[in-house]
Amino acid sequence: MIRVLICDDQTVVREGLQAILSTDAEIEVCGLAGDGREALRLATELRPDVVLMDLKMPVMNGVQATHALHSQHPEIHVLVLTTYADDVWIMDAVRAGASGYLLKDTRRDQLVDAIKGTAQGKSFIDPSVAGKIMRQLASAPRAPAGDASHAEAFTERELDVLELLVQGHSNPEIARRLYLAAGTVRNYVSSILQKLGVPDRTQAAVVAIQRGLVRNADHDRDR
Repeated sequence: MIRVLICDDQTVVREGLQAILSTDAEIEVCGLAGDGREALRLATELRPDVVLMDLKMPVMNGVQATHALHSQHPEIHVLVLTTYADDVWIMDAVRAGASGYLLKDTRRDQLVDAIKGTAQGKSFIDPSVAGKIMRQLASAPRAPAGDASHAEAFTERELDVLELLVQGHSNPEIARRLYLAAGTVRNYVSSILQKLGVPDRTQAAVVAIQRGLVRNADHDRDR
């Protein structure tokens, strides 16, 4: 059973989401919070697997709450569900430690799948904001060094490919820069996605930034 805490400042949204999610036999809504501070308190008390987090809320917004949850309870996954597709909100939420970012017009089945995947450690990004994340990550400052255990899962060449992937390069561009065959790059990318537990390149880039796996995210794309 996946325990979910819903955090949204609108009562009708909280109760609507609770009704939707309660129809799935694998999900239990264990609590409802009206702002980030309440979500943090309830998360500490109830220890959910996933917090479904709105962003723009009174008292403590979703970005602040996500950062606090990620710091205090790293085992709890935060899945943002919001109406905001603004670049600043997106990147602040990702950098705060959100595992995924969905918009409120997401279909019920997609939301349920995202919650289940998030509980397993996967990342889900709404396709309508994926491009914005890739552009932001491509121009992001160099990430701090991550936990060595994360990097050890990858070969040196996979890290080279991942670095270029985060910068937004296509497979042919990566092949040209690293002097590799296109098929070899495809194999590396497939292996990277599998090791990160993500379904696509955008989510791979997000997770790589979060884990500090990218060594030169500010690298000149046209070097």
